[in-house]
Amino acid sequence: MKFLQLFGKVKPAIIGMVHARALPGTPGGRLPISSIVEEACLEAEIYKDAGIDGLIVENMHDVPYSLCIGPEVTAAMTAICAAVRQTCSRLPLGIQILSCANQQAMAVALASGLDFIRTEGFVFSHVADEGIVNACAGDLLRYRRQIGAEHVQIFADIKKKHSAHALTADVSVSETAKAAEFFLADGIVLTGAATGIQANTEELKEARDAVRIPVLIGSGVTLENLEDYVDANALIVGSYFKEGGHWSGRVDPERVNMFMDKTKQLRA
Repeated sequence: MKFLQLFGKVKPAIIGMVHARALPGTPGGRLPISSIVEEACLEAEIYKDAGIDGLIVENMHDVPYSLCIGPEVTAAMTAICAAVRQTCSRLPLGIQILSCANQQAMAVALASGLDFIRTEGFVFSHVADEGIVNACAGDLLRYRRQIGAEHVQIFADIKKKHSAHALTADVSVSETAKAAEFFLADGIVLTGAATGIQANTEELKEARDAVRIPVLIGSGVTLENLEDYVDANALIVGSYFKEGGHWSGRVDPERVNMFMDKTKQLRA
């Protein structure tokens, strides 16, 4: 599988989050691009030194998120991702652009030499705190082919956090996972109800039994519950790696090293 070509046979692969500081044009944007790039690269270095398996760059600090991001966000994320790629030339790297800017993320991935994107709203519509999000798989995969980025993998959130799924209450996690697989996602991502909230372990089992593509956990993994998720193909970890265990803090090298040490013990 493409996933194995990217991450090898380590299981679960650990993917750290680089939460770029608020970008120009967003309500919290105060820093010049050069400072944002420098901090992102410093955090990437911490992860790399700890033996992380991959990274995702995300504009998490751009709150409140918009369903119509401006070109300045795409341009800034390209500069940040290109610099992180230079810092971590051999690590699998991905990107997510909030909110639901999946085509823009694909374009940035191609321009910056990244390996994958994390998408929102891949299959089925839902109501997010930004508004109504409609499925994008058909348009996104056509766009990927159009720009020659078919090597960029797509890891798709299903029943994602910070969202109401009343519209699809009659569609189970396994059915949603199967739909994402049928619509050619390279992997699916399970989350808890919000950032930092752990995913349901029963849903992990349900999804793994339903599909043959990789299943990733996208929120709430900590040193204390790590063992609950060893059956996942990868764990995307953000909040736990930050100072105080909150997503808004800076990356804490001690937390990353402890987590990776325990991961290696579990793998052994």
